[in-house]
Amino acid sequence: MEERRKQGIIALLKGIETGEPESVAVVNEQQYIQHNPLTREGDVGLAELFARLAKTNPRVSIIRIFADGDFIFAHTEYDFSSEKICFEVFRFDGDQAVEHWDNLQLKQPANLSGHTMTDGETRVQDKHLTETNRQHVSDFIQTVMINRQFNQLSSFIAPAKYIEHNPQLEDNLSVLETHLARQSDKGDALTEYRQLHRTFAEGNFVLTQCEGQKLGYPTAFYDLFRLDNGKIVEHWDTTETIPPRSDWVNQNGKF
Repeated sequence: MEERRKQGIIALLKGIETGEPESVAVVNEQQYIQHNPLTREGDVGLAELFARLAKTNPRVSIIRIFADGDFIFAHTEYDFSSEKICFEVFRFDGDQAVEHWDNLQLKQPANLSGHTMTDGETRVQDKHLTETNRQHVSDFIQTVMINRQFNQLSSFIAPAKYIEHNPQLEDNLSVLETHLARQSDKGDALTEYRQLHRTFAEGNFVLTQCEGQKLGYPTAFYDLFRLDNGKIVEHWDTTETIPPRSDWVNQNGKF
């Protein structure tokens, strides 16, 4: 069932290129809950969106796709009116998707270590460690990102193996610690993680869904981690400002 669900989401996302309304058949129109504040509910809303996007000659690349129980989550790159990196999360009931979350960020150049926002390892391994890895990353988010105990970074991350894909950072824990501390300087955080909403995992990959603020605006933070031998060794992310409620076309909320 996991593979069938993955293939359904791949077909759905590739439907953005074609605009074919059949591509949204994997979505259950009657139950679908849409958490992108700028997308209408149900497969009618998706069909309208896909038809509009298809006129821009879009391209969709699915870099990574994972399964976690009733959830499918994916790391994607979109090229339509602009190039964006995205994390997509779908909740399934049987063979159809009934709920959707996403987080998009404009594509940025490679960072100082030469890593882009999407390159790196894609293979799922260590499925027997899924729950251990999920807990490790959840503890990292709570301890380091929410409680701001930045001196604990090395308790969660393997310094010698660490690969960083954030466009503003590099493969160096000292740089990461300095960056995080500067963002939180004097208690007036430029970037502030406040709540961990959900953690999705398959084997050595874990995705977190967090809420907070950046530059004073409500913000969604999605972070994807790869683990090896119980430590974080690779990290990707997207950051998106949550639009004001007056701009929402559904009332389900970002999370």
